[in-house]
Amino acid sequence: MRRKLAPYLLILPGGLWLVLFLVVPLVFMASVSTQEGDVVYGFVQTFHLANYTDALVQYKTQFLRSVGYGLIGTVAAIALAYPVAYWIAFKGGSRKSTYLLLVLLPFFVSFVLRTVSWKFLLADDGILLQPLKDAGMLPADFHILATSVAVIFGLTYNYLPFMILPIYVALERVDPRVVEAAHDLYATPRESFTKIVLPLSLPGVFAGVLMTFVPMTSDYVNAAILGGPANTMIGNIIQTEYLTNNNYPVGAALSFTLMAVMLVGIFVYARALGTENVLEAAAR
Repeated sequence: MRRKLAPYLLILPGGLWLVLFLVVPLVFMASVSTQEGDVVYGFVQTFHLANYTDALVQYKTQFLRSVGYGLIGTVAAIALAYPVAYWIAFKGGSRKSTYLLLVLLPFFVSFVLRTVSWKFLLADDGILLQPLKDAGMLPADFHILATSVAVIFGLTYNYLPFMILPIYVALERVDPRVVEAAHDLYATPRESFTKIVLPLSLPGVFAGVLMTFVPMTSDYVNAAILGGPANTMIGNIIQTEYLTNNNYPVGAALSFTLMAVMLVGIFVYARALGTENVLEAAAR
């Protein structure tokens, strides 16, 4: 009897934690999203589903912008992370742990402080742009802050380690003897990479996309610090509805709509990539 109960007892603490701090808040937020009222007279449950349609229509631009920023930032993260993870996995040698520590080193600094530091670096008269302007390589009115480029740059930088680590783990599991066998069979380096290494690393890419696209799309710090009024993301709108306007139903409806959009996007991505093939590759 104890052996049968042992697995359930082991997952009980984690299960209770998820129920208390994930399921219960989601149920409460779902209830709030269909209420009407204000903070003065209180909110009443009226199952007002128009909160969803009104919020989606009113903030459609911010939704599309957030998804666009998330997609571009995720693609940029893959382009930057894959070579780094590949080099560490196959060329790092005995210093792999040191290189991974360098990748994780930014996490020892606050997320907000890291973003603010880029605001100083990318300032019009900062240490990056001002010398280029003085040298005549950039026009005097050139700027990066308060643009989409700055926001996407910040998103990519802040979430890049979340892409590097899972890709590295997948590449680390690739047996070098398989690559050597491909070379013995007269495969070119490009063929061995595209036919062997890349397919075997897809589980890491899949995990990295999940770990970067979701927080990038819902992020509000980078848009608030590096962007301007024209770069507002849906996370900034949700923050404003909750903390400034005290419009909890609309804020909750926006949160659930954003969650639904991301879940649909992830499902489509998984189907396009072929989740079954990815899982099979990960199990080998």
